[in-house]
Parts: sequence; structure tokens; C-alpha cells
Amino acid sequence: MDDLRQKYIDAVAAASDETALEDIRVQAVGKKGEVALKMRELGKMTPEERQIAGPKLNALKDEINSAISAKKSALADAALDERLRTEWLDVTLPGRPQRQGTIHPISQVTEEISAIFGDMGFSVAEGPQVESDWYNFDALNIPAEHPTRTEMDTFYMTMPDGDNRPPHVLRTHTSPVQIRAMEMQGAPIRVIAPGRVYRADYDQTHTPMFHQLEGLAIDKDISMANLKWVLEEFCRAFFELDGIELRFRASHFPFTEPSAEVDIRCSWAGGTLKLGEGDDWMEILGSGMVHPHVLKSAGVDPDEWQGFAFGMGIDRLAMLKYGIPDLRAFFDSDLRWLRHYGFAALDVPTMRGGLSR
Repeated sequence: MDDLRQKYIDAVAAASDETALEDIRVQAVGKKGEVALKMRELGKMTPEERQIAGPKLNALKDEINSAISAKKSALADAALDERLRTEWLDVTLPGRPQRQGTIHPISQVTEEISAIFGDMGFSVAEGPQVESDWYNFDALNIPAEHPTRTEMDTFYMTMPDGDNRPPHVLRTHTSPVQIRAMEMQGAPIRVIAPGRVYRADYDQTHTPMFHQLEGLAIDKDISMANLKWVLEEFCRAFFELDGIELRFRASHFPFTEPSAEVDIRCSWAGGTLKLGEGDDWMEILGSGMVHPHVLKSAGVDPDEWQGFAFGMGIDRLAMLKYGIPDLRAFFDSDLRWLRHYGFAALDVPTMRGGLSR
């Protein structure tokens, strides 16, 4: 046993890596190792011989295992020392300047609008961007012959052959969210629905995908006077001007009756747009009292409840407030443009702390 002990203790000491160390372990104390074979011979010995040889073999096995564990730790320490010697970092070297991303104007303006209406008691509602024909048109009292239902204006989804479901579209407005919100919550209700919408149009002031916000308030005694106050307060808060003046013009929308276009007083003197002054007017949104058919479609009794709705383009409001001349620039992925018009990540708009920078 002394020869066996010396053989493996020397082999462990000479091992240069963990692979060699594992081979030594298998040869010495593995199931078919030399120590294991010696232990099998115990059965052929007399009881007196086993009492002497058994403890010696166990002690030999423990000593070899201890030597292997110690050598493994030594090899790991040596590898770590070598890695620390070759992989170093001079912390005194100057670092790269920190580059911070910016918030897109659309995201910022959406948060500003949500903060204003949230202060008025409106909650934010969301819905799918792929809508059924019923939610996007029929429930909103838009007749089958209406021009917006043609493929020239609306993106229709291709339905599988044999599919009997009604046609689906990329929603043309976020008004379907109002229907879904009334179905889920009933009345009374006050919600805004910001989100992406899609129409087949593309020029300096139109893109196939843009952002819109719809607002809805339903109660038992809501009138056009309430609508007028809400929109005036919103515009004053959003544009941060006390002198904002709005003009309501009679119009027609299938989902509201009566309906009104809303203009804001402005000036174009010297080729510069100034809001709240001058003799010109610029249309900024549409509004009106919710049509009884829309209430019925959402499961709300029009004989008991009434309310108003309005819709505005988030992209256009961002252009007006921050002087962005071309709508298409919103989607160009130009980092120079985003650094110029973008907002710091911590510029979170609140009514108390301020909306914009």
C-alpha cells in the first residue's frame, strides 16, 4: 500500500491540468481503479486480516481524494492568477462620453395629452389595431356606401378562402375603442383612446400610418357646453397659452349629432404661425354629441344616457406645438432629427411639474 500511495501522491503533484487530474482519480479511486480492486480482495481475507487491511485501504482512498481536491484548488487559483495577470483594465483611462437616447415627439405628446385629460378624470383605453368591419364602421353609424369604406381609403385584410367572418381592416380611427370601452364598462364613462391608425394616403401632411386620439364622455346630463369647456381647457393646457380661442363650426360626422369642427385662432404674419392671436383660423379637431345609434351599438340606452366625443391627430398637434414642418420626418429614423426634436427620458409631463421642456 505504501508503494500505491506514493505512486498516486506523486502523480497528483505532477498533474498540470484538471483533465490529467481526473484521469488520475479514475485510475486510483474509480470503480475499476487500483484502490477499488484492492478493496475487492478483502472478501478473500480472514476476519483478522480484514480488520487490519480495511482501515488502511479507506485511509489510502481518503488521502488520495484529499490530495486531488487540494491540487484542483491549486490549479484553479493558478488559472485565476494568470487571467488576472493578462486581463487588466486601467481605470485611470478616460471613458467614452455617455450617449443618452431621446424620447420621440409622438411619445412625448401622447404623454402630455394623457396627463391633461387624466387631470380631468379621463382614463386611457386601448384596443386592437386590426378591427372587424363592424367595430370600425357599422357600430359607428358609417353606412355601407360611405367613401371611407372603399379600398382607396381603407386597408382591408385578406381573408382565407372559405372564411365566413366579416371582413377585417387596419383601423382607420381609434373610435372603435370607444365602442369596446362602453361594452366593457357601460355608462357613465370618461375615456381617451390614443393609438396608431391607418389610411391609404401619403404626402407632406398625411402618412399611411399616423397617431390619433379619441375622447368620449357619457353621463345623464352632458351637453355641448361641457364639450366646449373640455376642449378649451385642453388647448390652453396643451399649448400653454391662456389666450387660446376656439371656434365651433357646424359639420357632419356619422357617429355624432350634432357635429362640429373646431378651429383655433392663429396668425400667419411673416410666415410664422402664432396661436392665440391674429385673424386667421385653423381646424385642429372634430367633435360632437354621440349619435344614439353608436350608444345602442355599445349596449348603452340612448334614452337614459348621452355624451360627447372628439378626435384629434397626435402627429398634427406635435407639429403645431413644436414647429415640425413635415409629417413624414416622424418616420424617417433620422437620429439627427430625433436629437433635435427629441425629449430627455426624464422629461415626464405632469400638470403640476409642467408638460414640456
